[in-house]
Amino acid sequence: MKKKLVIALGGNALLQRGETLSAENQQHSIELFASMVSGLARDYQLVIVHGNGPQVGLLALQNAAYKGSPAWPLDVLVAESQGMIGFAISEGLSQYADAPPVSTLLTRVEVDPQDVAFSAPGKYIGPVYPADQKAALEQQHGWQMKADGEYVRRVVPSPTPLKILDSDAIRTLMEAGHLVICCGGGGIPVVAQQSGFKGIEAVIDKDLTAAVLAQSIDADYLLILTDADAVYQDWGTPQARAIRHATVEELAPFAAPDGAMGPKAAAVIQFVKQTGKPAFIGALKDAPYVLTGEKGTCIR
Repeated sequence: MKKKLVIALGGNALLQRGETLSAENQQHSIELFASMVSGLARDYQLVIVHGNGPQVGLLALQNAAYKGSPAWPLDVLVAESQGMIGFAISEGLSQYADAPPVSTLLTRVEVDPQDVAFSAPGKYIGPVYPADQKAALEQQHGWQMKADGEYVRRVVPSPTPLKILDSDAIRTLMEAGHLVICCGGGGIPVVAQQSGFKGIEAVIDKDLTAAVLAQSIDADYLLILTDADAVYQDWGTPQARAIRHATVEELAPFAAPDGAMGPKAAAVIQFVKQTGKPAFIGALKDAPYVLTGEKGTCIR
């Protein structure tokens, strides 16, 4: 039996910070990802969770530009991004004759409607803007903006994922030998009603959802791919150095809710503590070497 590997692919790894948010640029990154995944699929049973920060922000901008009807809510746009990115990844994988069958699953994730995130938005979406445009953007669109490095970027609520509602379907597809793309953008955020579930305006962090998913399907490894090549000690200083191996205790200081490395550190800590199995953080281009410990950061 192949080991189960959950890969969490950042939306920023598909559309690089500061570049044009185009299908062409995204497809270039997906070609690199598909090449890497086709190789890993020979040794692992793969489940892919992707981010959607740049993409869902762009959909929201395009959505708001049409004044002929009210804007569609974020939960619907998350579902839309699951389809568009899942299709692009499956299309990229279809070029490889030895790739397993691929299924993209629209996936709902339950959150708590009383989550504190709804009163303190912190999830970055959309493109970055010059810092001096902050006030104008907030006034024009009614957005909440927050510093993202030297830029500013829109932030929205990002509640904690509680349960993968479609995990039975994911397991069924895995048992049939499919590579499953699911929980895109952290999953479609829904809250429980007296009968069934209802979507809610939010974008869930895909790394935290990937950790919940990895636990629910009894995955052997969790791999988080991003635009950073490792977790760094003293990041942003001349003393910065990549951390190749860390315990959950050593990684704990990095798990701050900063919208960048914080959620990734929190996700791998959660997975490793609850399962005792290793997790990894690294760059998309380095993925095979991250799993062997030559690149990225391994957490045990």
